Amino acid sequence: MARLLIKTEGLENKTLELRLGVNHVGRDPDCDFPIEHSTVSSVHCELVLSDDGVLLRDCDSTNGTFLNGEPVKEAWLRAGQTVQVGDVELFVENTDVTIAIPQYERERPKPPVVTEGGGMLCPRHPHAPVTFKCTHCSEVMCSSCVHVLRRKGGQPLFLCPLCSHKCQRLGGEKKKKAFMEFLQRTAKLPWAYLAGRSKRDE
Repeated sequence: MARLLIKTEGLENKTLELRLGVNHVGRDPDCDFPIEHSTVSSVHCELVLSDDGVLLRDCDSTNGTFLNGEPVKEAWLRAGQTVQVGDVELFVENTDVTIAIPQYERERPKPPVVTEGGGMLCPRHPHAPVTFKCTHCSEVMCSSCVHVLRRKGGQPLFLCPLCSHKCQRLGGEKKKKAFMEFLQRTAKLPWAYLAGRSKRDE
């Protein structure tokens, strides 16, 4: 990360490790980098660290801000330059910016537990049976895990909590088939009754 080193006698080897954003330098102890020196103003200057580099900006200081001996109000810094705030010299060691984006890996749940009867228990809720399966990543889950998207005037849409793809309810075909068989048996009853009555009447 960008770094400056104080070279003035009595303040040697004090390092200013810049953070992303605005870094205030001054005599005020509330500054990001307080420098106790009579020639330094309360808030003397700003060192703005961004992905473009380090920008030096004077904050209307009493004794001025200098870059390589020249007074400046605002200037971009380069490694090897010397910044002077009042009578305090700062050596620019580097102006590198390192922005690290941490890797985030979503922890996948444990595999479902298979019961003696052949059913499955939810990996997230061990006491709840598996009722849904994702059509994309094949993740199984209970009714509490699935995300429900209510649609006006239509059937709700069930979404996977891991990949947000569509989930299907398990056992739906079996229930549908059982219901159709029930309807068929129900429809056959009157015909069977009438057929039996006709034989008795003969």
